[in-house]
Amino acid sequence: MKEKSCNVTQGINRAPNRSLFYALGFTKEELEKPLIGVVCSKNEIVPGHMNLDKISEAVKAGIRAAGGTPIEFPAIAVCDGIAMGHVGMKYSLVTRDLIADSTEAMAVAHQFDGLVMIPNCDKNVPGLLMAAARVNVPTIFCSGGPMLAGRLNNGRRTCLSHMFEAVGAYHAGTLDEAGVEEYENSACPTCGSCSGMYTANSMNCLTEAIGMGLSGNGTIPAVMSARLRLAKHAGMQIMELVKKNIRPRDIMTEAAFHNAETVDMALGCSTNTMLHLPAIAHECGIELSLDMSNEISANTPNLCHLAPAGDTYMEDLEQAGGVHAVMKELTKKGLLETSVMTCTGKTLAENLEGVQNRDPEIIRPIENPYSADGGIAVLKGNLAPEGCVVKRAAVAPEMMQHKGPAKVFDGEEAAIEAIYAGKIVPGDVVVIRYEGPKGGPGMREMLNPTSAICGMGLGESVALITDGRFSGATRGAAIGHVSPEAAQGGNIALVENGDIIEVDIKNCKIHLEVDEATLQERREKWVCPEKEVTGYAARYRKLVSSAARGAVLE
Repeated sequence: MKEKSCNVTQGINRAPNRSLFYALGFTKEELEKPLIGVVCSKNEIVPGHMNLDKISEAVKAGIRAAGGTPIEFPAIAVCDGIAMGHVGMKYSLVTRDLIADSTEAMAVAHQFDGLVMIPNCDKNVPGLLMAAARVNVPTIFCSGGPMLAGRLNNGRRTCLSHMFEAVGAYHAGTLDEAGVEEYENSACPTCGSCSGMYTANSMNCLTEAIGMGLSGNGTIPAVMSARLRLAKHAGMQIMELVKKNIRPRDIMTEAAFHNAETVDMALGCSTNTMLHLPAIAHECGIELSLDMSNEISANTPNLCHLAPAGDTYMEDLEQAGGVHAVMKELTKKGLLETSVMTCTGKTLAENLEGVQNRDPEIIRPIENPYSADGGIAVLKGNLAPEGCVVKRAAVAPEMMQHKGPAKVFDGEEAAIEAIYAGKIVPGDVVVIRYEGPKGGPGMREMLNPTSAICGMGLGESVALITDGRFSGATRGAAIGHVSPEAAQGGNIALVENGDIIEVDIKNCKIHLEVDEATLQERREKWVCPEKEVTGYAARYRKLVSSAARGAVLE
């Protein structure tokens, strides 16, 4: 069972190494067992991570029970909600690569025989999946679990996306300060990743779908004791994976990524999955194209409408049977490759035996979906030759096709100011540019402007297009990841106020109604705005690729 850790624990030449383990309090007997790295992302600034010390202790108990020696080390995580709306959001996506790099360094330097990853929030989950692919020792994921939904005084359940939209309603004059305060005190009632199908929960669910997490990893609420039992089982299971030498790249195959994208479409996940899945696949030596995403979406019915697309939450999905119940529905039409290996040591087909959809109102039967196609669409056209992404499941029917004049802003702050000042009117197409991976740099999430539009009653009449990205909590005709981005001279840099833009989500098209000769004239005069950046942001800007390729570092 021991393989890598022999490099630091066995033989006379490793006596100096052992002496340092003894300095840590480890015994000779412990060093004779497989050494399992427990990568715990606990911190005191992210609600989804404040409870991870409890998860880690449960994981370690499971490892010890199954004959291993657990050794914990940390990974960082940013709270996207706290970072939202200011310069801090430029430092969210960039942490995905910091997490992958630092975890790779720790795991290889100390020669662990296996790893248990304990993430929970937006960039932390994909960052650790990227690291798992790089290090490629037996690995299992045990996330911290979702937050419970909040409840307003009138009994209505609520969540973080409602909170952001409440600010827009306040600026529109439809909600007073006391109303905002009620949301403020109700939207986030427990620890855990925020309660809708936002990016964190999307990625935790897809960790199950790709085979790297046990059933319930994406949906068991953080406050439930079942989460601790899951953690103990994950600790036990890593020892089986070490024994059988089942590694991440044995699990995260091309077929597994196709399964994950299929489940993504059925669940109606965050558009950020269109950045993270290609980045994780890239670490496995697999290239996922946006075109492939549309092909999968065209054949995959949307079965769930969790917040922000609807009024159901992660706790409801868990009660209905969780991710595995969704996958079971998809197998009815042969939409998943069920022969793939998973972290249970069994195939997906074996894992799904006996699984039932316990609530057809939460998980629609595949014969009665919300829509015949998936929850995410990739649009292409002269405004986005390499593609752009929209959460189709959260778009109002009347906005599936929209044409209107552009209102152009070189950055999020200017757009927010205009929205709150009432300068955006029904029919407009808001364009926010120079917020892409290089242009930001850092490709900010922009939940504030999308929430402002919805909160001010414009969600069914205004589209928003950006080379930045959106929170999973965003709803409406919010089209992000426009590639090539403005900072690389993409056509989004050439849009002027009043230009007509057509958005056709039904047919996966986006078109700027300006002829090529005019665009060429504008291109010849175009100069990219200078942004002075230093430190890690400057290095990131030099290395990051297009959003169409997952914004991987090259």
